[in-house]
Amino acid sequence: QVRPGAHRQALMRRTRLDRRSCPIARVTDLIGDRWTPLVMREVFRGRTRFDDIQRSLGCSRALLTQRLGRLVDEGMLAKESYTEHPPRFDYRLTDQGTAFGDVLVAMWNFGAAWLWDEPPPTLVTRSAAPATTHHP
Repeated sequence: QVRPGAHRQALMRRTRLDRRSCPIARVTDLIGDRWTPLVMREVFRGRTRFDDIQRSLGCSRALLTQRLGRLVDEGMLAKESYTEHPPRFDYRLTDQGTAFGDVLVAMWNFGAAWLWDEPPPTLVTRSAAPATTHHP
């Protein structure tokens, strides 16, 4: 007899792709879910504090804690303390995280070209700075 919820748990089990011989599979493993690119987008936009990122995304604190921890573990973000009591941190782009900006721009361009019926609300461009947004 199958216990209730077993099918859902089986569907949610994550298949690791980080050892595959395909760079796209490895990046997919790094991104891992729909929230991670959005977290990175917020850091590129200059939101570096947990509460600012959480407020902008509207996700749960637990989800954001997990995603930020993984991005730090993977070397995409660096965690820097800005106060000890209570403990609070800034999340800054590493060189690897900065390079991920090209992936975000590609996602933006694809979404703007193929998934948007009108001009998108902001335009993301790459420059000497990690990423800039222009509000038309």
